[in-house]
Amino acid sequence: MPNSRIAIYAGSFDPITRGHEDLIQRSLEFVDRIVVAVAINSAKQPLFTVDERVALIRAAVGEQPGIEVRSFGGLLVDFARTVGASLLIRGLRAVSDFEYEYQMALMNRHLSPKLETIFMVPSLDTTYISASLVREVARFGGNVDDLVHATVADALRAKIQSQ
Repeated sequence: MPNSRIAIYAGSFDPITRGHEDLIQRSLEFVDRIVVAVAINSAKQPLFTVDERVALIRAAVGEQPGIEVRSFGGLLVDFARTVGASLLIRGLRAVSDFEYEYQMALMNRHLSPKLETIFMVPSLDTTYISASLVREVARFGGNVDDLVHATVADALRAKIQSQ
């Protein structure tokens, strides 16, 4: 699609939460296509593999036009060039997120001056949700059904039982 506005929403998504889904859906209000990019980060020990996270995101967002799910390694600015993105979407749940995200946005701008970063705040009903809290609640047998898609909740239970 020539002259289309393509954004990337990158993260570990371990697992995707209702908060992530909210930002993905709301991003479609001002972009033509959003690439949900699952980061391969060797410094982290995720609960789910990259392929599992990609599959869970696809299950959560469905087959919607304008949403693509991919994994990537290396620099986000290089991946952005590969997919033709001009925007990065970043979520800010709390003021404490801002300093790190701001620093990353400035570094990305340094590396790729035409790549813009847009900060979005979550909907009020998803502000408190984080993937790490979801994993912790699930680990101790708590109900995560309202925090993640049903497929993700089932996958969390299965993964934790298998450990």
